[in-house]
Amino acid sequence: MDLPVSPGLILALIVVFIGILIVVKGLVIVRQSEVMVIERLGSFHRVLESGINIIIPFIDQPRAITMIRYRKMGDDYHAITTDEIRIDRRETVMDFPGQPVVTTDNVTVRINGALYYQIIDPKRAVYEVENMSQAVEVLAKTTLRSVVGKMELDKLFESRAEVNNEIQSAMEEPASKWGVKLSRVEVQDIAMPEEVETAMRLQMAAERKRRATVTEAEGEKSAAIAKAQGQRESSILNAEGDKESAILRAQGEQESIKLVLNAIGDSEENKQTVVGYLLGQSYIKALPTMAKDGERVFVPYESSALLGSMGMFRDLAGSPEDAVGKHLRSSGKTDGLRGGVVGGAASGS
Repeated sequence: MDLPVSPGLILALIVVFIGILIVVKGLVIVRQSEVMVIERLGSFHRVLESGINIIIPFIDQPRAITMIRYRKMGDDYHAITTDEIRIDRRETVMDFPGQPVVTTDNVTVRINGALYYQIIDPKRAVYEVENMSQAVEVLAKTTLRSVVGKMELDKLFESRAEVNNEIQSAMEEPASKWGVKLSRVEVQDIAMPEEVETAMRLQMAAERKRRATVTEAEGEKSAAIAKAQGQRESSILNAEGDKESAILRAQGEQESIKLVLNAIGDSEENKQTVVGYLLGQSYIKALPTMAKDGERVFVPYESSALLGSMGMFRDLAGSPEDAVGKHLRSSGKTDGLRGGVVGGAASGS
């Protein structure tokens, strides 16, 4: 037996269905770091923050924002445009394609940049500009051309940080009107014409060669200075050594002469005899060296007189060594007869 369906039951079911639909449509869950701009009857009403929110269905409607994102496929960038009702408040990166820019020295380069921005005021981002992401992109490109166009090519490579700061400073004021905060702008890549790149490579090689040559020259200079200083110090030390040696030899000869004169007497005739003997010894020492220079040796006439003096000295006192020995033995001093007498002349005779 079929149960009759009353119109009241049908109406109640319709009301319940509409109520459930209103609850489902009016209950909006917004995720963390996202917001929604709500319009009521076409006018701005409020901004839904993260969490559970209730709106009036069919009266309150979310307003979409247009976003442009680039996807790199090979060497080309493809723009993807989407309308999003949930506005992401996180920091977003926009990697826009490379742009041709002319520097002050008339070199056309292609610059690829990246823009980091964040939506801090969703209401302004929706209502103050038609397409927020496109506006930010165009502003970044024009500012990039303006800043780079004031620089030379070499300065551009040396001042990337300066370029980034200037672009960011120029974009902050207009971007703030759109509710956008610019975090930073980065110049990623600078592509140059092939002939310019070749010229710069040759210039770099020449500069490195110049630096190597300068470094090598400075090294040779330092080595030459060090060598000259070493030779100078060595000469000074040798000269000081020769000086001290000559002084010691002269003092030794002086003591030897005093001993000989004390032994044979210090009369004028004996003094002349001793001097002649010393000069004769010097001639005898020099004869081997003189003979090395040639087959014939010419001895001065005075040398015969000196040699005669040596013979006379030996006839009178035997030899200087004997005279000194007798004098020392008579005085009881036998330790002084060491190392030769008369400046070492006895060792050479």
